[in-house]
Amino acid sequence: MDIEKILASVVAVRASIPDNAFTADALGVRREGSGVVIRENGLILTIGYLITEADDVWITSRDGRKVPGHALAYDQESGFGLVQALAPLELPALEIGDSDNAAVGDPIVFADGEGQYVRGNIVAKQEFAGYWEYLLDEAIFITPAHPSWGGAAMVDAEGRLIGVGSLRLQMSKGGEIADINMVVPINLLAPILDDLLNSGEFKRQPRPWLGAFSAETNGDVVVMSVTENGPAAKAGLKRGDVISEIRDGEVDGLADFYRKVWESGPPGAEIPMRVLRDGREAWLRVKSADRNDFLLKPQLQ
Repeated sequence: MDIEKILASVVAVRASIPDNAFTADALGVRREGSGVVIRENGLILTIGYLITEADDVWITSRDGRKVPGHALAYDQESGFGLVQALAPLELPALEIGDSDNAAVGDPIVFADGEGQYVRGNIVAKQEFAGYWEYLLDEAIFITPAHPSWGGAAMVDAEGRLIGVGSLRLQMSKGGEIADINMVVPINLLAPILDDLLNSGEFKRQPRPWLGAFSAETNGDVVVMSVTENGPAAKAGLKRGDVISEIRDGEVDGLADFYRKVWESGPPGAEIPMRVLRDGREAWLRVKSADRNDFLLKPQLQ
């Protein structure tokens, strides 16, 4: 594997977000991470939270050249984001691999836009449910963890891109705690790429969104917080509530909770849920929304 060739295609991505943006408080107004060139015209794949609502994006190549970029698209379901360089990058595109063929134990290289990389292995391929109403049927987990994981490029033994870094987590193995990275598999990109390029979003029915940040504890779904003025907050859902039932179906963990919500209809659908609060049971009716309606959509300057 030619490490220098891989690093040449990975760039640093820095984004500025307006103070009044919906995600400003949660994700900050200055975001830094990485991206990988996937087309010779300067199209860059990154992780979406870096560029959500960004009105100013700068791309820095490994040799220090800086060019402006445009936050082209963010796909809520996969978590991928696209940035288009607005000046010639003159960087090679990294070859796209096949994440479905990647197996536990396979060697990988995980590289960021500053030229740092780790050699590691895939330690798991499994379902992942994120607290922000996010679910992957099969995410990739690798170790050792990269200290700068957001938008970093994961490549296989042949130097092909098979995933983009999303999170740093911890895994318990043999009584010891190890840091790992969660990576979004590259095969989620191909079915949505053309739509993202043409319209900035994939032409699918958006999922109903609650605006609730939740965690799973021993199989229970516990509300950690709710988005101010979001659907859950308006319905009276509160921190510490345990969500035990959606409509007439019991909730079995965080992933099952999301699936039951998403199966309840389009955004705007009213979703009844049973919650346990301070030892008492209550039913709430949450009128869901489209998360994209809350986000700023910066215009190309």
